[in-house]
Amino acid sequence: MGSQSCLDGFDLPVVADTSVVINVIATGHAESILDALPNRVLVVSQVGTELDYGRNKGRTNSLALDALADSGRVTIVGLDQQATGIYMDLVSGTAVQTLGDGEAATIAYALRHNAIALIDERKANRICSQRFSELPTASTVDLLFHQNVQASLTQDTLIEALLNALHVGRMRVLPHHLTRVVDLIGPERARQFPSLPASVRRA
Repeated sequence: MGSQSCLDGFDLPVVADTSVVINVIATGHAESILDALPNRVLVVSQVGTELDYGRNKGRTNSLALDALADSGRVTIVGLDQQATGIYMDLVSGTAVQTLGDGEAATIAYALRHNAIALIDERKANRICSQRFSELPTASTVDLLFHQNVQASLTQDTLIEALLNALHVGRMRVLPHHLTRVVDLIGPERARQFPSLPASVRRA
């Protein structure tokens, strides 16, 4: 399997926002994926708080994150004073230019600590490209397409992980990864997932 991940060759820490944590857990292969990555995986405490809100609705992502942290596969981190200033700026203002707590804290931490921000949502990626062009970003798909992860998983397991993330996690796929994802899972199955663009589902 050929790798198409912007993470290949980089050993900087990666900071995963809420949607990425949900998607990795949804794959059903979180431990194998994280064990294969050469990067240290960090999660800001605001992401844990967002996941905690789901406990009352019967969601188990918060418990799964706790287990990953207890096993040492991820490290929970907090914001220092300077990162908190960036975070506050990102959660304040008009809806067009503001982000949720998890995304904002993820970006703020990554900016302060020379890390890669893992974000799936287009709005967060747009704000990063406009305001923080120096910040390297990646997505859940970049984790799955990392050369080490592909070497660790069989192609069938990779396809299963993608399908689970799309179905259970409602994973967003950024435009530059769409062709590869559809090629792997097949156009018929791609039509089933509302999180994929309408152009893919109508193809």
